[in-house]
Amino acid sequence: MDAVHVAVEKRYAADESFELPRLAELVAGPTEAHDAAIEPGAPVAEGEAGSQRLEATWFDTADRRLAAAGLTLRRRTGGDDAGWQLDVPAGTGARSGVRLPLGRATRTVPEALRNLVWAHSRGAPLRPVASSVTDRTVRRLVDATGQVLAEVADDRVEARRLLPTDGGGDAAGAATSWREIEVELVGGRTELLDAVDTGLRARGLRVAASSAALAQVLDGNERIRPAERQAAKLTTRSAAGDVVLTHVREQVEQMRSQDLPVRLDAPDAVHKMRVATRRLRSALTTFKPLFAADVVRPLRGELKWLAGELGAARDAEVMRDRVSRAVAAETTVVEPGPTGEVAGAELGEAYRGAHDRVLAELDGDRYHHLLTSLDELVASPPFTGRAAARAGKVLPRLVARSYARVRRLVEDAAARPAGAEREELLHDARKAAKAARYAGESVSRVFGADATAFAQAMEAVQEALGEHQDSVLTRERLRDLALTTSSTRAAFLYGRLHALEEARAEQSQQHFDNAWKAAGRKSLHRWLR
Repeated sequence: MDAVHVAVEKRYAADESFELPRLAELVAGPTEAHDAAIEPGAPVAEGEAGSQRLEATWFDTADRRLAAAGLTLRRRTGGDDAGWQLDVPAGTGARSGVRLPLGRATRTVPEALRNLVWAHSRGAPLRPVASSVTDRTVRRLVDATGQVLAEVADDRVEARRLLPTDGGGDAAGAATSWREIEVELVGGRTELLDAVDTGLRARGLRVAASSAALAQVLDGNERIRPAERQAAKLTTRSAAGDVVLTHVREQVEQMRSQDLPVRLDAPDAVHKMRVATRRLRSALTTFKPLFAADVVRPLRGELKWLAGELGAARDAEVMRDRVSRAVAAETTVVEPGPTGEVAGAELGEAYRGAHDRVLAELDGDRYHHLLTSLDELVASPPFTGRAAARAGKVLPRLVARSYARVRRLVEDAAARPAGAEREELLHDARKAAKAARYAGESVSRVFGADATAFAQAMEAVQEALGEHQDSVLTRERLRDLALTTSSTRAAFLYGRLHALEEARAEQSQQHFDNAWKAAGRKSLHRWLR
């Protein structure tokens, strides 16, 4: 698969009367935007303009599931980036995605792209839903060396909706035409985009209502995005099941939304998907009396499996970064040199291997079945009779149980001498504290400041125990590295890092003692009675 493509751009709606000025004029003048965008004394000029004709066919499910998720999938010919293109928003003014060669098929989406969007398409067929033809004039802003800083495209677009026919073809709807100006950074600073934006706005342009041409074809986002779910106001008098289901639905959506970022190895995506998976499993565990056991028990097991797969990649990522930072911090004592490079390469390889295993699982039937089961869960929740009782009567007691488990584990750990058994109990206490935190957060929309304060106290306990656990794992990894290295300098460095981690473990114990004492305050638990 081709490398992930990231674009930083802005689009503007323009009518036929608009005259695009020379690009150098847009960033000219003694303004803050100009000073930040252009190196002092570095002249800019406009390169030679070029013309392109772009033809695209857009693909989606019949009910526009990709568009509802903010994704666009098209096959484009012409221009500099012909091929299959999957785009996803990547923050304000940016989008990222995947590019694949055109190939021979014109109506069949490549398998690699079908896999990337499965979490949103849920396996439904991807078919042509629109076509467009764009006559583009491209102008480039270049510096004194000829390096392209930004491209400005003046597009005249004609597009049509495609409707399936009984004969298996597509019937084109009425044509929709518009003009837009697209500005994309190439080699320039992000401030350059701001400077061009200021210049275009000063000349009367406005940012386009949608950054996706597909939305234009289908007459705006309201045609392709489902109406926002109007959540009923939840209170302590609401049904307990409704409160918990709202939280469950949010975690299912978060888990699904991180599927593609995980596949594209976006920063922190594995962590976010893992957290959503854990929150979801935790909710189905803490509030299990509200759900039919025969339905949610298998789901909890599958969520545990997925969290484990994601956890292996996340733990490898954390270990890589933690050891790398520790190695870099030791430059005043011993020159890491090749030692640091070897450690970084080894730990980086461990992360890549774990991430590859995650990708394989995301393409498998087990994961697909889990997503389908979660859809069924939120669409038809298998509530028990207790789910109909008032939230104020049922939920605090269930949250209180989660705290009681933390307390038992902490007390058991305190009664054990230092060693493996105590470390295991503290690890379990950390997981229990996280579950208690999630429980408090999941009902904070109803119980407000009381639930929030409780969750924050549990988070402090979780983080202190987490730092302790991270130190334990890091020391184990450093010990392994020291035993397998052939370099005495490397062994010395790993030994120093091990000693530093021991000191951090002692500090984390003090942090935990303070956090646990604070978490026991009676004021935090009054609402749980």
